[in-house]
Amino acid sequence: MEFEKLISERYSVRSFKSEHLPSDVIDKILEAGHKAPTGCNYQPQRILVLNTDESMNKLKECTRCHFGAPAAMLICHNRDESWKRPYDGALSSPVDAVIVATHMMLEAHNIGVGSCWVMHFNPFKMREVFNIPENIEPAALLVMGYPAEDSKPLDLHFKARPLDQVVYYDSF
Repeated sequence: MEFEKLISERYSVRSFKSEHLPSDVIDKILEAGHKAPTGCNYQPQRILVLNTDESMNKLKECTRCHFGAPAAMLICHNRDESWKRPYDGALSSPVDAVIVATHMMLEAHNIGVGSCWVMHFNPFKMREVFNIPENIEPAALLVMGYPAEDSKPLDLHFKARPLDQVVYYDSF
């Protein structure tokens, strides 16, 4: 898909068909995330693939924002493998994880899979339910699947602040 069309047509899907994603489709989405840039190419992302009824039922214990999706991917980052900015110690890995999630979300739309980026989840419950090690930090959840026939963007999707309210040149 042409990039401008891709970024214009992608929206947060909140209504899904019930079928799980085939492994080749999951692999394409994961490969897109694998190609994402990370700080010094440390690749601290860790991705948990949830694509069974059992794993999706577990996910429902961690968030109400699952939208009945048949699949999800939890994008995490390994704090121990993060590039660290020397001036203030800031880690690149949280940003790296979100860049990975963005690549995955765009590829999903490109191949006909809907997704919704979710941050409204209980990270403590997620850690408990899915045995996530202490050094692995959940960053973003992509619930996904094939969009239902009645799926459409929320009205809010079409609202954006004017660029002059969010872009500055030379200084704030």
